[in-house]
Amino acid sequence: MLKKFLSIALAAFLIIAPLGAQPVAAGARAEKEAKRTEKVKASVNKLGVGEDARIAVKLRDKTKLAGYVSEVKEDSFTITESGAGKTTVVPYPDVAQVKGHNLSTGAKIAIIGLSAGVAVLAFFLWLENAD
Repeated sequence: MLKKFLSIALAAFLIIAPLGAQPVAAGARAEKEAKRTEKVKASVNKLGVGEDARIAVKLRDKTKLAGYVSEVKEDSFTITESGAGKTTVVPYPDVAQVKGHNLSTGAKIAIIGLSAGVAVLAFFLWLENAD
């Protein structure tokens, strides 16, 4: 009798358990979308605004946009194409992939420092071989 009761209880649990998991999966999906949207927003804000803030965006509908960020708002940003001057307002949730094409401050400092080091080295080599 105990075996029969445990078998029925286990069967009922296996049938009912997946039904309760669906709302959690939907909540997790919405949470994942919110995190992705915040990540896109952070990437765009990190690039900044202006012609130096080069960006390439792939949207969820497979459309590709390239240009520079001309305006950033709370729920969207604007991309201006360099050649045509065409502007497109892009809502953050519509973005699938973001690629920024500007250098960070640290990278700029490293490039300037490296260039200065090469110039000093070239000067000393020129002095040594000038004799």
